[in-house]
Amino acid sequence: MFSHFREDIASIIKKDPAARNAWEVMTCYPGFQAIVMHRWANWCWVRGLKWLGRFISYIARVITGIEIHPGSTIGRRVFIDHGFGVVIGETAEVGDDCTIYQGVTLGGTSLSRGAKRHPTLEPGVIVGAGAKVLGSFTIGAGAKIGSNSVVLKPVPAGATAVGNPAHIVKKEPSATDPVGDSLFSAYGVTQSSDDPVSKVLHKLIDHAVSQQEQIEKLTAAISCAGIVCEQATEKLNPEQINSLVE
Repeated sequence: MFSHFREDIASIIKKDPAARNAWEVMTCYPGFQAIVMHRWANWCWVRGLKWLGRFISYIARVITGIEIHPGSTIGRRVFIDHGFGVVIGETAEVGDDCTIYQGVTLGGTSLSRGAKRHPTLEPGVIVGAGAKVLGSFTIGAGAKIGSNSVVLKPVPAGATAVGNPAHIVKKEPSATDPVGDSLFSAYGVTQSSDDPVSKVLHKLIDHAVSQQEQIEKLTAAISCAGIVCEQATEKLNPEQINSLVE
């Protein structure tokens, strides 16, 4: 168990540039504390001490703001960054070296008692802030889930999924696509040109620039008609006015 603690601390220091030393991680990182207490709770759970396991997980939620069911499986070197509002369900499985940001839910869509209801995250998965992964399916190794995405079906290994409902926008670098991973930031935000929000913002900016150009042309035409316009004389010199009129 202590070897796991050392691995967890080293992983956090490696992944988070704000982490300065092991003492700071142990005392000030709720994600680390939640993982440690989950291991205690899971130890009790698998040995039939169900109430004690649930009570430890309850105390962990009060202290850290992170709710991990004692029946869930958490791998090694899992990093829960910030962590507030993270919920991990009973049958969820989180593989080694996964990273989970605040507000993430690994939840279920079924009420079948005894069945697997929650997702499985294979090693190296990154789940961005506020994302919801709901259902009994697998997120492939090295996959990335964008912030605030809602994932309702499997994601292939190495893929990036964003949106509500989530869709695949990018895969890992390959011989024909050397960019790949650079389109995904630490918080699970894709920078792909397919992002609809980005497209709308660019269109709004282009429209504003176009409107400003039209206003300047209209102001110049008014000035040439002999009507005084301070804005035109401030922004355009006579040569520019003549060129616009021509």
